[in-house]
Amino acid sequence: MLKSKTKKALQTTKNLLAFSAGGDSTALLFLLLENDIKFDIAIVDYGTREQSKEEVAYAKALAKEYGFTCNVHHAQKITTNFEANARQIRYDFFESLIQQNSYDTLLTAHHLGDRFEWMLMQFCKGAGCAELAGMQEKTQRNGYMLYRPLLHVNKEELLEYLHGNNIRYFEDASNADEKYTRNIFRHNYTNPLLQKYAQGIKKSFAYMDADVRDLIQSTSLQKINELACFKKTPTRRNDIYHIDKYLKSINHLMSGEEKKLLQIQDSLVIGRKYVVTMTAEYILIAPYIKPVNMPKNFKERMRSLHVEPKLRGYLLTDPEAVEFLSLLLV
Repeated sequence: MLKSKTKKALQTTKNLLAFSAGGDSTALLFLLLENDIKFDIAIVDYGTREQSKEEVAYAKALAKEYGFTCNVHHAQKITTNFEANARQIRYDFFESLIQQNSYDTLLTAHHLGDRFEWMLMQFCKGAGCAELAGMQEKTQRNGYMLYRPLLHVNKEELLEYLHGNNIRYFEDASNADEKYTRNIFRHNYTNPLLQKYAQGIKKSFAYMDADVRDLIQSTSLQKINELACFKKTPTRRNDIYHIDKYLKSINHLMSGEEKKLLQIQDSLVIGRKYVVTMTAEYILIAPYIKPVNMPKNFKERMRSLHVEPKLRGYLLTDPEAVEFLSLLLV
């Protein structure tokens, strides 16, 4: 079920598996064991379901039986925007473990249904080819590689594997709750289409991936501390793709409205966290810090370099980035 190329790659890296004890991540855990791929696991208990205690206990029992490390995070109660905040907590935990233990990869159990669901949701919101292609098997993140080894596998195949090998897993009741948009798409559109057209959908994603590779022009990224810089490409549409890709790599998702604004604005604060600035030749991305009490000589230097005011607050905190821009923007 794992691609041979993926197996070989993961047998040579230090891997952390994002585990939930659900069917998808449990299937991936046993497939990794089956293919002699070493890994540790990380599980988050959000404290919203009584069953989550059993899931954590199962994760610990698997770790003891098979000899890997189980990392557990008990999250504080989330009171608003559960899915977005849970995702942030989850990835903050994973990335802290990656930094502390020098993992090369983070493995997630996203499968074909997840990818198709994402594509349909983006299509209904309004998206281009690159966005519709969505998840990729490998994505470079901030200091590690995010791997999705099951992206070509249908959910039904995973369930057959689990049941055929008598492997225990848990069902999360929230997956049936249609207050979440993803569940509406999953139950009413994604699952019925996959039951009839799974092979065709797999082929379509393969074609889309090839098309995106041809359409998107690459650019080189440079990073000085928390300032990211890459050279502009011939089209703004292409530039916005790279901006979005970089922000995702540091765990920030741009909204559709922000992408629209970047089509017509050369400087924008994204999610009140990051500032994106387009110069004649470069695109600069940094944490947004509201500029206050800037020394006069610093202001003059920023003006001489034609640095957008929204970016100056961050640069005031990072002399190394200022020196880098002084060479870049002359």
